[in-house]
Amino acid sequence: MVGCMTPSKPAHIAMFSIASAGHVNPSIEVIRELVARGHRVSYAVPAPYADQVAETGATPVIWNSTLPTEDDPDAWGSELIDQIEPFLNDAVQALPQLAAAFDGDEPDLVLHDITVYPAIVLARRWGVPAISLSPNLVAWNGYEEEVAAPMTAALRASGRGRAYYARFEAWLRENGIEEDPDRFVGRPPRSIVLIPRALQPHADRVDPDVYTFVGACQGDRSATQGTWRRPEAARGRKLLLVSLGSTFTKQPAFYRACIKAFGDLPDWYVVLQIGKFTDEAELGEVPANVEVHRWVPQLDILRQADAFITHAGAGGSQEGLATATPMVAVPQAVDQFGNADMLASLGVARHLPMERADASALRAAVLGLLADPGTAVRAEAARAATAAEGGTRQAADLVEEALSQAGLRVRP
Repeated sequence: MVGCMTPSKPAHIAMFSIASAGHVNPSIEVIRELVARGHRVSYAVPAPYADQVAETGATPVIWNSTLPTEDDPDAWGSELIDQIEPFLNDAVQALPQLAAAFDGDEPDLVLHDITVYPAIVLARRWGVPAISLSPNLVAWNGYEEEVAAPMTAALRASGRGRAYYARFEAWLRENGIEEDPDRFVGRPPRSIVLIPRALQPHADRVDPDVYTFVGACQGDRSATQGTWRRPEAARGRKLLLVSLGSTFTKQPAFYRACIKAFGDLPDWYVVLQIGKFTDEAELGEVPANVEVHRWVPQLDILRQADAFITHAGAGGSQEGLATATPMVAVPQAVDQFGNADMLASLGVARHLPMERADASALRAAVLGLLADPGTAVRAEAARAATAAEGGTRQAADLVEEALSQAGLRVRP
């Protein structure tokens, strides 16, 4: 704790996240950098991601989560209440676990993913600074009136919605927090935003005293993800990567459309990632210029790719920007639709709705994008702007700045 630290004692940083690639991966390089700078970092995460955390040099603190897993994306349901209620249920049961895990070894500063509500509660209980590490867009001035209120109006009027808010408020009051649940979740006192500013809607209306955009935090992932080497069959051809991420991948018809679109183009080579939910037999005959994988080292391939068909998740979108790769965005859920529109507005992508993503449309979108000479210019400009935001080192500098402001030793 701040009051009992000696000058020679390094600060203890605790990070909290859920078991999701889209929430762990954006911040993992920040944690690696903090460890490399000599900080002691504990990382609270469910068991499936413990090894990835340990590889950074941080100490995994394993906790049990009740959230639906990546193996069962349908468990999230289709309504707003289905998608927010699990986080509250998880928070209520996780808080005692996490409090016990850090009992006697409380951190001096808390870093947390936006989904881990107990981390915010514990930071206030311990009286230490808390910084949100946001893997996606953040609220701007006017967000509540323009987006949140219309979105939650029906929810707040429903029986299940009223019960959700009553339970959330009661849980906060039990922990000494007099705050509206939506504001508690969506308005952190300090946030490091792990996406490029270019992906943020109304970026000019985001409070710079609270939110700092650092862009993509990327590093050498070869130790954990491996690498991809262009095979002899791909030499002299344009390279296309197709990936819908890790969750919404049960899309055999879409993958067949991609194969049909590019399988007969002699000057193209395709790397197709199908995830864990599609049977490769459902793809039919796969031509020689298409290689199929359940998982690929995406960033490594994008550094070599000429085009990227993506679901426009936050991770894929910023990796496409960071590598100046033109994209065709075929969003599947939640924030991906907004990301697709933002990418298109930058002139580095085409937004192709899933219901229109047949072979003809996919081929036209990719070839049309690359035929425009301005695409490469705009993609390079977006890459340079993203790089200028500082990435991993800037994020770690901001964490150390918060340590210094709290009167803690910055460098061990």
